[in-house]
Amino acid sequence: MDRLVIKRAILSVTDKSGLADFARNLAGSGVELVSTGGTAKLLAGEGLDVTEVSQVTGFPEIMGGRVKTLHPAIHAGVLADKDNPEHMATLAELCIKPFDLVCVNLYNFAEAAKKELPLHEAVEQIDIGGPTLLRAAAKNFHSMLVVPGPDHYAAIVDEIQKDGAVSLTLRKKLAAETFAAVSAYDAMIASYLAEHEA
Repeated sequence: MDRLVIKRAILSVTDKSGLADFARNLAGSGVELVSTGGTAKLLAGEGLDVTEVSQVTGFPEIMGGRVKTLHPAIHAGVLADKDNPEHMATLAELCIKPFDLVCVNLYNFAEAAKKELPLHEAVEQIDIGGPTLLRAAAKNFHSMLVVPGPDHYAAIVDEIQKDGAVSLTLRKKLAAETFAAVSAYDAMIASYLAEHEA
């Protein structure tokens, strides 16, 4: 599909700059907002109607937040090819609503590394759910818009306000940027682990 109308978004960010305005613009265009932990609190505090991920999954965040978005009710909604009738039939059969936008930026591992924390504390700052969501949404850019950082908010709002949808050109561009960002993140972690004793 060329034009993607954004109806449902999942937002889970570490860098919250500009997020409230971005989410307000989405909500003003009729987008349902789904979010996690601190991001959900921020949005609710801004008076926005937001659904917690745990309400979607029927499962609480566990292990200190290590497991929250890693669930079929989230990932099936992100990975479904909207041009594939079988995928859409599966979602309907399982009562899973599709997502159209994933806005995620990652735990700041570079900041944790600078603090020279003990290794077992530093690894707690390695994001797992975030890269997984980003990669899933980027892979499915024909049916999804992935938003890997705040610097893209303005262009997205612009397209939605002008056309009521986002173009395939923008979705493909952000998918490529997302894979590059996740790759750099993984390379930084690999380098850190290679340099530090267990």
